Amino acid sequence: MMQEDKLMIRDQAQSPAAEAFRSLRTYIQLSQDDDAMKTILFTSTGSDEGKSLTVANTAISIAQSGRKVIIMDCDLRKPVQHEIFGLQNMGITDILTGKKNVGELIQKTEITNLYLLASGTINKHPAELLAATRLYKIFEALKEEADVILVDTPPIMAVTDACILAGSVDGVALVLDAGSVHPKDAQRAKERLLRAKANIIGVIMNRVQTGDEELYQQYYYQAVQQKVR
Repeated sequence: MMQEDKLMIRDQAQSPAAEAFRSLRTYIQLSQDDDAMKTILFTSTGSDEGKSLTVANTAISIAQSGRKVIIMDCDLRKPVQHEIFGLQNMGITDILTGKKNVGELIQKTEITNLYLLASGTINKHPAELLAATRLYKIFEALKEEADVILVDTPPIMAVTDACILAGSVDGVALVLDAGSVHPKDAQRAKERLLRAKANIIGVIMNRVQTGDEELYQQYYYQAVQQKVR
């Protein structure tokens, strides 16, 4: 079973957080002119900014609109997507090391239209694996299988993994924790992505406090529908 109290787009469908994800879904769909935005990478400045849960909730929201979505967990260091959806952690590394093929490892989640390609067995050299030519063949194979592919990657300020992949996807979304991220770190993250030739489609401000006393200190996801300035 999936982790409880994590997938608010499923469990709290009428909440402001769920509505924010639906707004993000609309923004993504409006950006998909002639399928130009089919692969979207998510990264953050640091750990614990809610990036992976943002990926999961965004994926569910898109799947609920009737589109086939595959989450590609490219966090080969601390993968969590298989835990969020209660699935096996066999996937990308097992394909790249020649143990399995893509078709064998795409797993169906409990959500209609939503599938997962997990990170796979932990490997000692994740950056080298992500740079392998074979990884791009996985991207091409997934494009044939789904309408949208959401790619979960490690924080960009910690390791190079997101930079390796940023230039190979159609768009990049930067997830920021509104309560803890330092503006200079956000700026550095943006600069790293631009050096990697990323198409930054916007930022997602996570854990935004509201002024409503009843909702105060609850966490929300707010899509900022504009380019990072």
